[in-house]
Amino acid sequence: KEYGTIITKKQGVVIAEGLANCIYGQLIDLGKGSKGFIIGYNEKYAQILVLKEKAPINAGDRISSTMEPLTTPVGKNFIGRVTTALAEPRDTGGPVHADDHFPIFRDSPPIMVRGGVEHALETGVKILDSMIPIGRGQRELMTGDRMSGKTTIATDTILMQKGKGMICIYVDIGKAESQLKRTVSLFQKHGCLDYTIVLSAGASATQGEQYLAPYVACALGEYFMFKGQHVFVVFDDFSKHAWAYREVSLLLGRPPGRNAYPGDIFYLHSQMIERAAQLDQKRGGGSMTFLPIMESLEGDITSFVITNVVSMTDGQIVLDLNLFNQGFKPSLDLGLSVSRIGTKVQWSIMKALTKTYRLDFLQNRELVETTKLQSDIPKETQDQLKFGRIFIELI
Repeated sequence: KEYGTIITKKQGVVIAEGLANCIYGQLIDLGKGSKGFIIGYNEKYAQILVLKEKAPINAGDRISSTMEPLTTPVGKNFIGRVTTALAEPRDTGGPVHADDHFPIFRDSPPIMVRGGVEHALETGVKILDSMIPIGRGQRELMTGDRMSGKTTIATDTILMQKGKGMICIYVDIGKAESQLKRTVSLFQKHGCLDYTIVLSAGASATQGEQYLAPYVACALGEYFMFKGQHVFVVFDDFSKHAWAYREVSLLLGRPPGRNAYPGDIFYLHSQMIERAAQLDQKRGGGSMTFLPIMESLEGDITSFVITNVVSMTDGQIVLDLNLFNQGFKPSLDLGLSVSRIGTKVQWSIMKALTKTYRLDFLQNRELVETTKLQSDIPKETQDQLKFGRIFIELI
């Protein structure tokens, strides 16, 4: 063990001295049941992010560390449970008995152990499965304004996986408690908890828990993926995760850059996103598919953090609040949405059937806009508009 002394505490960040051999991600015992981990250091001090504060932490307190990285319990017993980011139960099922412990921060699977993305992950949403298909092992961003239907599509996709051998992980980051209860109630009603893990780091959780939650979900998913199973992970949402990390970084005194985010905000998400994979048959053929959600403001998908995530994913699903308010649900903007891998894994009959759908849809939207103010519409154009209405009803 190595011992140190707390110099100061700012909200959820502790500055300590004496931990000369600390490493990033190392677990620290803050005394009286409180825990934290090393998030930064220099020649004089160690910076510790508090994960659990059981008793008040004060300057002058003695702390200790062991030379072990931060790990999380994993295992099949987590299926059907609602836990915190520290893998502690939030439901009434009692303690969760782990099968193993996996490191929270680990490298993504190297390219040589990956296989090709060959199978589709069916969402059950016709407009997505026909035009923006997702493959197992893919990373697909979903973005849109508040109340545009992002969480609904994500939960619908989880409902669709019933009976398909897919393990689903729903990660709640920075959400209100009422939203989490509504989602869990939906899963219970439809029997989804038989194959789903809910990981909660809501608005009332510490910044440390909100920061760690998606990494813990990756570790849980990897446990099943390395056993040859298929995993689908929803991060709801990455915007709140970036906010939590920005707050922590400012407390750590890191220089703010664009939008006050620290310089390593890109690395923060990319090291997570790269952990999604389709393993080759030698490694069991398991897969882990990611659906990170990000909230846009006034339909602006060119904001700093969203464009970061767009550049590291295999496509994006963009939802338009105006379409949603017009009654077009799901409010998919087909002009901006794309799947760079999914069309390769689409069923050949589906691909043949839907190859003109996207163009038909965009042409219809344009025709509706140009004829909106016309009083005398030609018969041919009326037929085209009728076809468009039937087509939209179909999808």
